[in-house]
Amino acid sequence: TERLMERGLTSGRSDDNMDSIRKRFDTFISQSLPVLDHYKQKGNAHVVSSVPAPDAVYEEVQAVMAQNNVRPKPVADKVVFVLGGPGSGKGTQCAKIVEDYGFTHLSAGDLLREEVKSRSAVGKMCATLMTEGKLVPMEVTIGLLKAAMKQAENKNFLIDGFPRALNQGAAFESSVQEADFVLFFDCPLETMTERLLERGKTSGRADDNMDTIRKRFDTFTSQSVPVLDHYQVLGNAHVVSSVPAPDAVYEEVQAVMAQNNVRPKPVADKVVFVL
Repeated sequence: TERLMERGLTSGRSDDNMDSIRKRFDTFISQSLPVLDHYKQKGNAHVVSSVPAPDAVYEEVQAVMAQNNVRPKPVADKVVFVLGGPGSGKGTQCAKIVEDYGFTHLSAGDLLREEVKSRSAVGKMCATLMTEGKLVPMEVTIGLLKAAMKQAENKNFLIDGFPRALNQGAAFESSVQEADFVLFFDCPLETMTERLLERGKTSGRADDNMDTIRKRFDTFTSQSVPVLDHYQVLGNAHVVSSVPAPDAVYEEVQAVMAQNNVRPKPVADKVVFVL
């Protein structure tokens, strides 16, 4: 009643007044509630409280949709998860893929760092967690990724450094869309440590120091490696050693792209052979 009366102040609808509202409620109780009872008996009715704020209500709606195997419409034409430990060379290889295949590169870490720089409440919370080497709540990361995907013109995405835990992957695929395949860069901890410490001399990143690196490795081993195991069972994970020189690594990446029927972007609009 409060909502309808408030809406009536600006809606201009003739039925947003107390008399009409009372009649509409009587009709609802006498005719519509039995409809709910009927479908409850059939086992296909889902009751969602609409008292909370709209976003909170919608989270429950999304859960119902997922429970009934209804997926959101795709945000992207293609999604590739790019995984690997800190310092495994994901960023270097993503830059090469962007240049040759025309993908949009979204780094979960970069998006989070941008949020931290904004000094928003969410950014400050992320800063504390990142310094401790802990994972940021997946709702935050997925929200940032989804917003960036919607804004991008190119709808083929490399999602770098995500998912870092099994529940993140499941949440992304239920609320955004499924990944086409996973590209995992395999590198020994010793090599990654050397790379990160070297990068820390010039990167200015607060997490490129020995204490934070150790925490990031612990998190990676305990939570991210099981993600690879999961996608390997599904048969859509590709492991590439990132120990060799970047160009040699990229040759393996190109082979994975070809295996998944991903072609390089055209060099020309039109080509004519003159013989």
